Amino acid sequence: MRSMQAVAVITGLLVSLAANPRNGIEPLPRDLEMQLALSALPPHLRDNATVYVLNPAKGFEVGRRGANGFHAFVARTGDDTFRGPWPLTRYRDDILYPIGFDEAGAKAQMRIFFDAAELQAKGTPPAELKRVMQQRLKAGFYPAPARAGVAYMLSPVLRTYINPDGNDSVLTANVPHVMYYAPNVYSEDIGGAQPGSSYPFLILHGPHGYSIQFLGVTESAAVNKEYGEMLARLCRMKEAWCLPTSGPFARGR
Repeated sequence: MRSMQAVAVITGLLVSLAANPRNGIEPLPRDLEMQLALSALPPHLRDNATVYVLNPAKGFEVGRRGANGFHAFVARTGDDTFRGPWPLTRYRDDILYPIGFDEAGAKAQMRIFFDAAELQAKGTPPAELKRVMQQRLKAGFYPAPARAGVAYMLSPVLRTYINPDGNDSVLTANVPHVMYYAPNVYSEDIGGAQPGSSYPFLILHGPHGYSIQFLGVTESAAVNKEYGEMLARLCRMKEAWCLPTSGPFARGR
């Protein structure tokens, strides 16, 4: 009798652990995750791009292999997590960071996301993960892209940190945009505007810098319309993923 009880207790623990992974992230439904990942790319690149899905127990795995040199995935712990002096005390379960890299970015910038996901999957404590990644970035462990190129974040939904250099506040936003690699370029070099402007501006000054440009109002509206059902599905799953209805980051900005 006792042995049967022990088996039941162990089974219950295993089920509990499976339902509540150590890293705090529950996977998205596979079809939704792949659709969200591909929404980061422009239409003409989606059909033949490589798409990755997150296995919370291992990290990113290939969900569909493509051949056009573009790679799309949804990060649940973004690279901005490692910016700023604020302590990372827990892994958030509400971050959505759809992004698509070209081949140059896949060999450089994408490694930051994938290494972080793998370390997180292995049970690395949040504070230790941030320390390790900041140390690697400072030491030049991750190279700058070898050539000019582009990373796409055209998805109609993005949930991440508002000002990661200052604090850990997050928001959900509707800001489809394109990011051009700008390693070691500064705003004054290109006459860059203030962050958030409709004109190009720079973020992450240094080897992993980007020049950012938002889509126009008409183009953003088309993206929102195309992915209306996907947005509704995400909103039903988690209130934090519902787009704001007013303010600078609202749908239809």
